Amino acid sequence: MNTTPLLAVEHLGKRFGKGRHQTTAVADVSFQLAEGGSLGIVGESGSGKTTTARMIIGLEAPSEGRILFKGQDRTQPARGVKELRERGRNIQIVFQDPYTSLDRRQRIGDCLAEVLGVHFRLDREETKRRVRELGELVGLDERQLNSLPKALSGGQRQRVAIARALAAEPEILILDEAVSALDVSIQAQILNLLSDIREERGVSYLFISHDLAVIRQVCDDTIVMRHGAVVEHGSTAAVLDAPQHPYTRLLRDSVPRDGWDPALSTTRS
Repeated sequence: MNTTPLLAVEHLGKRFGKGRHQTTAVADVSFQLAEGGSLGIVGESGSGKTTTARMIIGLEAPSEGRILFKGQDRTQPARGVKELRERGRNIQIVFQDPYTSLDRRQRIGDCLAEVLGVHFRLDREETKRRVRELGELVGLDERQLNSLPKALSGGQRQRVAIARALAAEPEILILDEAVSALDVSIQAQILNLLSDIREERGVSYLFISHDLAVIRQVCDDTIVMRHGAVVEHGSTAAVLDAPQHPYTRLLRDSVPRDGWDPALSTTRS
């Protein structure tokens, strides 16, 4: 039995600036993501969540530490286009704002076909078939696949972003505040969709959010970050139901409840 984690982050750190102007965004962060697992990273704005994700996906270079995918060190830049493309296939990311990450002049089906063309050698008919399958997977019909992004709602655009990420057939999908811009009913639809995709495809999730309710719904395990460091790590139920760190308790107690009056609260989630 293979016990090597799908993703292992070891003592990861990131500093920006130089000398007196240097700031630490991430400090000594370590965690693992199992194959088919779902890990949540929670914390307020500025806690280092997104910087950690950007290092894992290769958009930022770590100042120290290692990132291992199936035991292979990916800390250093890719050596050539082939390795870069392979890394892109293995780990994909869905950002918070789907509209700004889509080409406003490109029809949705063409957007998905473009990703398929980068990663796979498919003929025209096979590409069309795969585009339709991706649309069906995320709940987009033929009309929506033939539309420009401006013709779609926010929830539909986020479905496009998820389909585009899945087109590369990744083993890890990073979701960086992927539902925070959506209203509650649309959030629920997207989260249910992600659960179905995980069950059907076996893709692993790294879910970044400040919303504890979202983390509870989709994540098996959770780490809590504050000022760039991990302050708590465990199963989601244990972290949220019986938090050990004062900051985790503060985050949990900051969640609005029935009868909660924001005018009487001084805490922020």
